[in-house]
Amino acid sequence: MKIKKSKITAAYILSAVLFALLSTGCNVTKNVPENDALYTGHKLELKNSTASKSYNKVLKTDLTGLLRPKPNSSILGIKFKLGLYNMAGKKDNFINRFLRKTGEPPVLLSQLNLDRNIQVLTNTLENKGFFHARVTGDTTVKNKKASSSYVADAGTQYTINEVTFPDDSSAISQAIRSISGETILKKGKPFILDVVKGERLRIDVALKEKGFYYFNPEDLIVLVDSTIGNTATNLHVRFKPEIPMSNKQAYTINKVFVYSNYNLNTAKRDTLKTDSIFYNGYSVIDRRKTFKPQVFDRILQFKPGDLYNRTDHNLSLNRLINLGAFKFVKNRFEQVPDSFKLNTYYYLTPLPKKSLSAEIGGLTKSNNVTGSELTLRWRNRNTFRGAELLTITAYGGFEVQYSGQYSGYNTMRYGAEANLTFPRFLIPFFNFNTSGSFVPRTNIQFGYDILQRQKLYALNSFRGQFGYIWKENARKEHQFNPISVNYVQPLNVSKIYADSIQYNPILQRAIEQQFIIGSNYNFNYNELVGREKNAGGFYFNGLLDLSGNIAGLVSGANAKQGKVVELFGTPFSQYFKTELDTRYYVKIGTNSQWANRLILGVGVPYGNSKILPFVKQFFAGGSNSLRGFRSRSVGPGTYDGSRGADSTGFFPDITGDMKLEINTEYRRKLFSIVDGAFFIDAGNVWLYNEPAPEDKQQGAKFTKSFLKELAADMGVGIRIDVTILLLRLDVAIPIRKPWLPAGQRNVINQIDFGSSAWRKENIIWNLAIGLPF
Repeated sequence: MKIKKSKITAAYILSAVLFALLSTGCNVTKNVPENDALYTGHKLELKNSTASKSYNKVLKTDLTGLLRPKPNSSILGIKFKLGLYNMAGKKDNFINRFLRKTGEPPVLLSQLNLDRNIQVLTNTLENKGFFHARVTGDTTVKNKKASSSYVADAGTQYTINEVTFPDDSSAISQAIRSISGETILKKGKPFILDVVKGERLRIDVALKEKGFYYFNPEDLIVLVDSTIGNTATNLHVRFKPEIPMSNKQAYTINKVFVYSNYNLNTAKRDTLKTDSIFYNGYSVIDRRKTFKPQVFDRILQFKPGDLYNRTDHNLSLNRLINLGAFKFVKNRFEQVPDSFKLNTYYYLTPLPKKSLSAEIGGLTKSNNVTGSELTLRWRNRNTFRGAELLTITAYGGFEVQYSGQYSGYNTMRYGAEANLTFPRFLIPFFNFNTSGSFVPRTNIQFGYDILQRQKLYALNSFRGQFGYIWKENARKEHQFNPISVNYVQPLNVSKIYADSIQYNPILQRAIEQQFIIGSNYNFNYNELVGREKNAGGFYFNGLLDLSGNIAGLVSGANAKQGKVVELFGTPFSQYFKTELDTRYYVKIGTNSQWANRLILGVGVPYGNSKILPFVKQFFAGGSNSLRGFRSRSVGPGTYDGSRGADSTGFFPDITGDMKLEINTEYRRKLFSIVDGAFFIDAGNVWLYNEPAPEDKQQGAKFTKSFLKELAADMGVGIRIDVTILLLRLDVAIPIRKPWLPAGQRNVINQIDFGSSAWRKENIIWNLAIGLPF
């Protein structure tokens, strides 16, 4: 009874507050002083405009948005915030302070400057080519409420007839005329002041590419002649008479000085030019010889004698920053007296040479699995004085299930990895470099892992890789590894696991020896780089992975005919694999987005292999895949992976050689830092070849009926976005189970949230960091 009473009391209080708010809100003029009125808004009538209907609609909206003051906000005509403000009493206590802070004080007629609004509207219309526009305004007051109204008689909008540019023989005038064909001032288009300003900016950008370092847009003036008749104007682009001569001259680079170990605390000493090293046109000042001069020859774009241009200016700075070796990068240009030359100075403050960092993370899954991972990372920057980066990482983690079918089968993973990165292409017999904003990198990697699943098995793996990473621009990235080696070897396979293989032969795949030696290439294109949250755009990631091709050709391996060739005592994998990840994002309003993803994966084992290596296969299910199914539990095909458990209750990971996955998700901001989502996922994996009879995976092979074999789920999600971290909780249920008989696979009609058995089997919770795609 106490609980029921408290609910009634809470409901009563809430109703009373809402009633008081509405009652007080109705008396919106409560705090309006005498001889004043509540300003309720404004109206604008636009007439006699010769522009198009669509243009006038936008113009009216723009003009209305310029009017001040703005009235108190309202929802469905009710001024809730004004009502909260009016509820506040005169006493200075917490409640009244809260009401005043949350609410809005009344907007008053005395805050209206009618003449100022008329002037703003008139100026705006004139700036948009309505040179004879007239605006009138008036106010209406009734019952202590006031509003304003305006009539904008726009008249005829003037258009551009002719545009002329400086016609003298000076170098800068010739440069402007050479780019006049790209002008944004087009004949027949309306005269708009913002477009005229844009033309000045266009000319400035173009001149900066032609050496005119000191020129700026304010050096130009555009004279408007509207007396030629027929509501047309002639525009004359001219120089202002008072600009200095230095602004009209093109400059070349004289000398380039690089202070590669610059320190703000010792700036005076560091800027001395003694002990400098001259290398290929650059003077490098570094008494401690921290960096080799060759680094700057590859990074900097300016050479003595080059014509100054803004592109190379920005490229040099971007490449220095992208190098990852400097904490601060500063640049300045200094005119050489009595000449049109520039001395260039770069002041570079290196990052600490060595650093040690630690990271710890946690995870939890819907099957009661929890875990953590600790990572220690040591960095040695500028390892060989060429801005190289050596990173050595050691890590260890575990996953424990405190109840359920995995109870006691804890997982531990630990290992180490070394990466050595060179800020250039290392290609034998070639000296190749890029000139974009991003510095190319050569990466050499070695790693060793131990994966231990208690009571089951342990695996150790060795990996090595040599390759290149480079970007065309911020949106396009290439990664090519001509050499990629991965060796996996089983250790300590338990009797429990060995016996389980008899019940479920596919468990053998997880502990097979694997020797992968090949090459891979990855291309990434991302239009969302640098855009705001919920922006629209296109994303594509394409992977091409080859293994064992040369060895297979030389040896003539053919696993289907029983001719399996070994390399160093282990059969090598031979396959072709590609994976295409395509995403399309649509912005819907200010605070919402529609995100879509399509994944196509194809792996073709041949020669020395009948199936892809386990670590290279595809899977479906999990927090970033089909969220209504447990991780790696879907497929392949119509095979029911959940029935693969043996008497121990252990479930194997389900994988395949081919994959199709489709995801669509509507995302919307709910309030503050909390976002919501509704999503639908569909997909499956298949085997390329017919499975072996002992595997008992009937229906696993890819066929033309693959669309009828898709699993599907739907769900909702909550995301807490604090900018540096996004925590995601998704809950989903399956709506299509491909392992059921044909005609019974759609299970959306079996949803029963009232059944505990149904909930336990079908509701999947996914707690993760970051968006799924």
